[in-house]
Amino acid sequence: MDKTRLEFLERLMETICPTGFEEDASRVWREEADHFADRTWADMHGNSFAVVNEGGSPRIMLAGHADEIGLMVTFIDKNGYLSFSALGGWDTQVLPGQRVRIKTKSGVIIGVIGRKPIHLLQEEDRKKPVKMEDLWIDIGAKDKEEASSLVAIGDPAVLDYGYQELLNGLVAARAFDDRVGSFIVLEAARLAKALNPKAAIYAVATVQEEIGLRGAQTSAYGIDPKVGIAVDVGFATDTPSMEKDKKRLGDVSMGKGPIVTRGPNINPPLFDLILRTAQGSKIPYQVEGYPRGTGTDANAIQLTRSGVATALISVPNRYMHSPCELVHVDDLENISKLIAHTCASIDDSTDFIPS
Repeated sequence: MDKTRLEFLERLMETICPTGFEEDASRVWREEADHFADRTWADMHGNSFAVVNEGGSPRIMLAGHADEIGLMVTFIDKNGYLSFSALGGWDTQVLPGQRVRIKTKSGVIIGVIGRKPIHLLQEEDRKKPVKMEDLWIDIGAKDKEEASSLVAIGDPAVLDYGYQELLNGLVAARAFDDRVGSFIVLEAARLAKALNPKAAIYAVATVQEEIGLRGAQTSAYGIDPKVGIAVDVGFATDTPSMEKDKKRLGDVSMGKGPIVTRGPNINPPLFDLILRTAQGSKIPYQVEGYPRGTGTDANAIQLTRSGVATALISVPNRYMHSPCELVHVDDLENISKLIAHTCASIDDSTDFIPS
């Protein structure tokens, strides 16, 4: 992947974008889309759109959700400590001792998640899972008045982790689930434009996926696509603790190509077309079976209006919903190419009725 694309990826990943508060990342995404898209816009829900070949047919929707899991300030006590609740699904074990970035009207405030030191916990308490109500955020305020002058009830926060390159093409960041999906669908639309597609291609950075696929539902209804391809992250099973999960999740490795899902959430002719495209373009891929609704934007898109021919293509991901998720840049590039070439092969004569 070239330097310019990686710089955009880093810029996108560094933004604070917890579910329900996606405006900063969405703005960065639309600014990038303005370089090539026919038109960009946002809706009242917060979804961001970029279309290429507007007026083409059929309409194809590419969805990657921009939101990340986060925290929300719910209470400020007399000493200035902040209580908080979850925005999305957390493993609370990772929270104690983490620095956080709180997004306020006046800018970002840094805080630390506090907990009673382990030395002072009773033996039985050491063995219990951490409860969010037993944690707090310390911003260094001297009292409630000072804290309240800086932070408001309802302010969102994320963990204070940024983008970092590792060895052998791996990159680490919080929120690859699934801001990397919004990156990929925009890249796919950019690449597809150069292939002179017959279809109109709508890339969408959806919102509020982490609390129920909400942005995909509203944006798909507005676009009314014939075809929808969702991009999310999937579980890599190439780490020591995941060996026993391969029977359930499949054998998925970093850097070996996108995960193409097969199952009831997926339109069979579209699945076959994606695999033929990958084989014809010599793009590596991995297949997973998923026997129900996937819990991704693909689920909401498939059930829009009278139904959409839907696919799910995922990025192999290590350490999902942690502060340091890992993906491989080769997978990002290959997914973008696979989606672009698939879109370029679709026209009004392409039949997606299972038979």
